[in-house]
Amino acid sequence: QVQLVESGGGLVQNGGSLRLSCVASGIIFRINVMAWYRQAPGKQRELVAAINERGSTNYGDSMEGRVTISRDNAKKTVYLQMDSLKPEDTAVYYCKADVSTGGAFTGAWGQGTQVTVSS
Repeated sequence: QVQLVESGGGLVQNGGSLRLSCVASGIIFRINVMAWYRQAPGKQRELVAAINERGSTNYGDSMEGRVTISRDNAKKTVYLQMDSLKPEDTAVYYCKADVSTGGAFTGAWGQGTQVTVSS
């Protein structure tokens, strides 16, 4: 079974920065895309950023220019550096990974980490 565990969330002031981490564990043969999503109360979950195993990145519109996604394949870890945070960035941030345990890739989700930006 694959597990994703996020860390690094918390309370930060308007204009501040946070760095989120997500570590994958379990029986893992290969990880393709790793991504960060977020979901604010009453809103749909949305893509923040994604990165494939070769390092190609894709950013959602909501935080582009203020976030940087990176990964360490050896550590099975993906990071999200978030700068110039705004109160509207307050949400639960989820990690997602497309994982193969030897067969087809399936999506796995973390439990989420709360990010709260105070005004």
